Amino acid sequence: MGKNNTYEGRGPTQRQLRVGETIRRALSEVLARGDVHDPELNRMSITVGEVRSSSDLKVATAYVLPLGGEGKDELLKLLARNKHEIRKQVSKKLTLKFSPELRFQLDQTFDQMDETRRMLADARVRRDADAPDDEPDAVSEG
Repeated sequence: MGKNNTYEGRGPTQRQLRVGETIRRALSEVLARGDVHDPELNRMSITVGEVRSSSDLKVATAYVLPLGGEGKDELLKLLARNKHEIRKQVSKKLTLKFSPELRFQLDQTFDQMDETRRMLADARVRRDADAPDDEPDAVSEG
């Protein structure tokens, strides 16, 4: 009986996490050192927040953000334009059987953190969080 290789509803495997982190480090190094022959891309400081790998390790999605958040659209265009060279440079640093296809998306983590902070700073939320829990939970009998 064969293994079920679909992981729908489950999180990534340890192998996917390990490969994603290895690719993230290599990609960060390539972008920081300016190994790509594109002066427009090399002048940008880029944060690689996370890399998620597909279950077959053939596709890696890198979540990136320009330092300071300015020029997000330009960053995605530059990375897409240079993705083949970036893939080649990253694959030199990896010990994987296959070099994964790189895809780039904007990292929304910082925006989500700002929204969470804004919500927690709201007076109504603070009032609810500070309110004493005087009433015991009602238990329904049935």
